Order: sequence, then structure tokens, then C-alpha cells
Amino acid sequence: MTTIETHDEIREAVGRLCEDFPGSYWRGLDETRAYPTEFVTALTEAGYLSALIPEEYGGSGLPLSAAAVILEEIHRQGGNAGACHAQMYTMGTLLRHGSDAQKQATLPKIADGSLRLQSFGVTEPTSGTDTGSLRTTARREGDTFFVNGQKIWISRSEHSDLMILLCRTTPLEKVEKKTQGLSVFLVDMVEAKKNGLTIRPIRTMMNHATTELFFDEVPVPAANMIGEEGKGFRYILSGMNAERILIAAECIGDAKWFIDKASSYANERVVFGRPIGQNQGIQFPIAKAYARMRAAELMLHEAIRLYEAGDNPGAEANMAKMLAAEASWEAAEACVQTHGGFGFAEEYDVERKFRETRLYQVAPISTNLILSYLAEHVLGMPRSY
Repeated sequence: MTTIETHDEIREAVGRLCEDFPGSYWRGLDETRAYPTEFVTALTEAGYLSALIPEEYGGSGLPLSAAAVILEEIHRQGGNAGACHAQMYTMGTLLRHGSDAQKQATLPKIADGSLRLQSFGVTEPTSGTDTGSLRTTARREGDTFFVNGQKIWISRSEHSDLMILLCRTTPLEKVEKKTQGLSVFLVDMVEAKKNGLTIRPIRTMMNHATTELFFDEVPVPAANMIGEEGKGFRYILSGMNAERILIAAECIGDAKWFIDKASSYANERVVFGRPIGQNQGIQFPIAKAYARMRAAELMLHEAIRLYEAGDNPGAEANMAKMLAAEASWEAAEACVQTHGGFGFAEEYDVERKFRETRLYQVAPISTNLILSYLAEHVLGMPRSY
């Protein structure tokens, strides 16, 4: 049985980098809904955002376990990797299915930070996670595709140079299965914004740089298609396990932050002449959150082990994401309750992290869809949707 690496040196180094970006830094960004440019630049210059890019293209060529450690530690230190994590989990589509020319042209620049691949254009207002029903189309004329349609909940599109875009190239009525006829493109965001792409920011409960995109005859060179035409759904799907695993790692980092924060406050806060942490009513929720975090962490490690061994950890990656998201939310609840009124004060960072970690039971896939996946693919029950 293979085991995953712990990457302790990377964890410690990321922790040191995060010391330069304390809670006050994140609170300031949250207040103004600003993008953490300085933080992303620091991660890029330190080589962490190119962790999964092969060495031949200027990256570190590290395994998925290293990327998971990087993202977990950012969250454990009180930060938020949502500003840059997509570069890691969208990378697989380009690495596995992109042409040599596409990889040579983009990966070295992504590795050195001169290009950002942070935008992932899949979700639409009318289809949500029913990806096969998406309506954005790409019509070919000669050596150019013209894209028309709408995407929503597309984070970082205002701060990305490149986008992985999924759209329909064969009409739905002309395919046997609705997951057929979808294609993936590598879109130059700078050029697209000059030629029919409109980006509308969406203000949400957390600072996640989320937007809605409108494509009006946006030209994309045919050479920018990734892989074969019509097989895009499979290409996108192949990267989902990595996405689930990396998001689970962020949730584990959040849970550890909440548990540490709650435990420290419980030891320091004195009411009625004794630390509140002496009371079992305070102890038990924190201890239970810790137990659930550790259980989720073990499932995450199993998913990573299978992934790095070349297996298909579909069930394990989905369970890791679901369990980690639930564990982080339980830890958040315990932390707020431990702090009482102070948990709602911005200066403690608890309310900010509370809002941020709630996202992960909804995105990038909801808990209910994970349960449906397990019921159908693991337990053999009829498909429910």
C-alpha cells in the first residue's frame, strides 16, 4: 500500500509566508471586496502556484499531496486560497489534454507568473450542475469559433489572463447523450474583453471575486481548442477528483483554524472566576469538531493516496469533500459559540472565516449531489436525477 508524503517543509514554508498576511490584511480586503494581489504574487514568486506544473515547463512537478498541503496551510493560517486555487485544479485539463504547442506557449508563463490561469467557465444560470444542458455555444467559421452565451459564478475572471471554457459545439438535438458535443477552449481573456466579452461582478457574502460573464460573438481561434471537439465533458470531468480533493484540504485547514481559535479563547476567557474551557458545555462541541475534522482528514488522505497511485478515487474524493466541508462548518459553529458576542466582531476574524467556510457545502458541488453520486455509483441505487 502506498502512502502519501507529508511535505512538512512545504507546510512550514507556506506558514512563514502567511505570517506576512495576517488577519488585518484579509479584513481589509473583505471590507473593500478587493482581490489579494500581493498575496497571490507572493505565492507565485515562491513557486507554490506552479507546484503541479512539470519541471520541463518551469514548474515544481510536485504531486497532488503537495498542492493539498499548500492550500490547507493557507486556510489554517487564517487566509483564503479561493483567490488562486483554480490554477491548481484547472491545470489538469491543460496538462492531460492540451497540445504540445498550447502547453509550450502557456505553462512556462503560468509558472513564472506572467500569465494567470484562474478562471474556469462551466456553470450557467439555467443549468447549474446539469452541465450537459449548458447553452453557451461555439460556432465555427474557418479557423475561428464564435462564442455566444452566459456563465455565472465564475470567480477570478477579472484577475485572470486565461480561462478554461466549456461550451457546446454540436447542438443538443444532434447528439445521442447530452454530455456529448461539448468542447473545451483556452480563452485569452484580455482579447476576449476587447471583442464581445462582458464581465459583471456579483457581490456575495464572502470576498470571492465572483462574476457573471456574457459572450456576444467572442472570437476564439480554433487552435485554442483543448483536445478533440465534442469530448470536452470528459476532459472537464477528469479534473473533478483533484478539485474535490483540493477543496477538501482547504476545509480541513479552516477546521483546524476554528478549533485552534476556539481552544485558545476557551483557555483565556474567564467568566465566574474560571476559564470557560473548564466547562464541558464549551469543551464538548470543540472536541467533537476536532474528532470530525480528523475523520475527514483521514478520508482526504485516502483519496490522495488513491489519486497518486493512479486509481480512480471518485467516491473517496467526493466523500472527502463532503466530510471536510461538514467538519469545517461544525468547527465554525463551535468557534462562534465559544466566543459568544465576540465571535461577531470583525477584529477576531471568526465571522469572516465563518462566512467563507459555509461556501463549501454548496460549491464546487453541493452535498446533496455528492450523496446522489454515492447512492448511485457506490450503493447501486437508481439514478435520482
